[in-house]
Amino acid sequence: MDQTLETLLGEMKQEIDKWMAYISDKNAEDIVKRTSLQIGIHDYALLEYDKGRVSMTDHDLDLSMPIDRGTPGEPLTEEHVREHIVPELSTYMQHKLDEMPSSLIDYQFTFNGKFRVREGDLNLCILTYADETKKKQLRERIATYIANKLEAGTYPTKPLETFFLSRHILDEELFPDADPAWIIAVFERVQQLNKGNQHLAEHRAYLVKALRNWAEQHWLPRYFDNIGTQWQPEYKKKIDIHLENTEQGPIELLIYAAILILKYEPSYSRSTGLAMLNCAKELGSERARRLTKEGSGTFAKEDVCLRDEMVDCTANDVFAEVSIAIKQETGESYARALRFLTRLFSLGFPKSYQIKLKSSVKQWLPIKGLAKSGTHRFFANALEYPDLYPFVEEYAKAVMEPFEWYADTEGEKNCMPGSYAVFGLGLMDKTFFPLVEEYMGKVDDEHQSVQNHFTVAFKERHGVRTETIPTLIKCMLHCTDSMKLKIQSDMEHDLNVRLLLDQVRSLPYYQVEHIVYLIWGGTDKLKKIAAKAEGERAQWLTELAEAACRR
Repeated sequence: MDQTLETLLGEMKQEIDKWMAYISDKNAEDIVKRTSLQIGIHDYALLEYDKGRVSMTDHDLDLSMPIDRGTPGEPLTEEHVREHIVPELSTYMQHKLDEMPSSLIDYQFTFNGKFRVREGDLNLCILTYADETKKKQLRERIATYIANKLEAGTYPTKPLETFFLSRHILDEELFPDADPAWIIAVFERVQQLNKGNQHLAEHRAYLVKALRNWAEQHWLPRYFDNIGTQWQPEYKKKIDIHLENTEQGPIELLIYAAILILKYEPSYSRSTGLAMLNCAKELGSERARRLTKEGSGTFAKEDVCLRDEMVDCTANDVFAEVSIAIKQETGESYARALRFLTRLFSLGFPKSYQIKLKSSVKQWLPIKGLAKSGTHRFFANALEYPDLYPFVEEYAKAVMEPFEWYADTEGEKNCMPGSYAVFGLGLMDKTFFPLVEEYMGKVDDEHQSVQNHFTVAFKERHGVRTETIPTLIKCMLHCTDSMKLKIQSDMEHDLNVRLLLDQVRSLPYYQVEHIVYLIWGGTDKLKKIAAKAEGERAQWLTELAEAACRR
């Protein structure tokens, strides 16, 4: 090898040394002691060479998408890399791995390379390493954990344990012959033990992430080509590919992954779950076809289907859709549909759902900026019957959930389930002001702004007075700065200023500042108004401005 190649090889070895020193600067022993299911920390490294520069990282490389671009004048050729550099680096890295503390390296390790050579970009694997002793030990630990903590367990488990467990039992290197039914049973047991626990959503998120990685990175590529992108995959079945009888189990695991995504992940993940179901259908799964028509089978038939002379309701949890056909436009028809919906959500139906409505009536709430959807129209129609208000309120309390959204809204018209019911009731009667306040306490104002439109409508309907100010303040706390609420003159009345001040005394300054901005356009403007006021009103306005400032 000539001097140039020797120099480059030396630089690559130096980068390996630097990276090894960097990852060694951790207390690996303490990290792996957190759970018996972690036997090491690092399992991947990537060396990149580009125009004389060498770097090391632990970010994964997609070897299936090489970029072919020739580089005339580059000293390295593909032959140099394959015949000289890769063998040298493989031996060098293996030696380094042997020197590392056991807790630092996982049971297996992959070392990839990306090289800019004269012919173009060259992506390849430099070394794969597996410690069979560690591998056996990890399998034993997993078996012990499942037996003691899951099968015989009666207490909630730790999210960190689920993070590692879910990845391990889907790892074909660890469990090449794992029964998909066993994997599903383990995942279900994790959820069962953590039911009602504050960390259940975190456990489910880890299960879904592991299943998605297994499906998208390992199983689906065997049967489908991704003609989309890494972030928006689009699957096309490979020519002449079909499932063998021995491969039906993984199809059930794919369907299980799709159901978890559709039931528990945010609405923006629905396309992923539906794509998995479609792939299962293309591979001949009758169950996948049935799921798209009838739902997951989680619910009893009588709970997802109601048919009588007044209304026809059917619910599909896979698509998170409820179809409602109003046969007779009466209050009783809507009452039956509302009772059907409320029971559905008490049983665990996905709350990020939508209503497909068939009705001869087309009502909308008197609020600008709401999506004109079947879901909106159903509740606007139902609210025409005052006798139904208690049923509408019961539904709202059952379905309100932070970070969930009606599936037929998006962007600026996104709204939390229960929005139309709460908005309609809040405009109708002061009896429902507490419901409005409860709703506002759940709103994610970073991803929803329809509460701005409701707040404006609320002020126009009920005005600014003693009975409405507490609810109005609660609404403003969860509105965005873009809302235009013209209540400055109303709020400067003596009684209203005093009530506003009493309401915000216990709030942090930044929330008071937000309210002041919505009413007066900012603290500085309020201070100028306070300076011109007289008597107690001047004092109250000044105190309000001070409450809006950081202390």
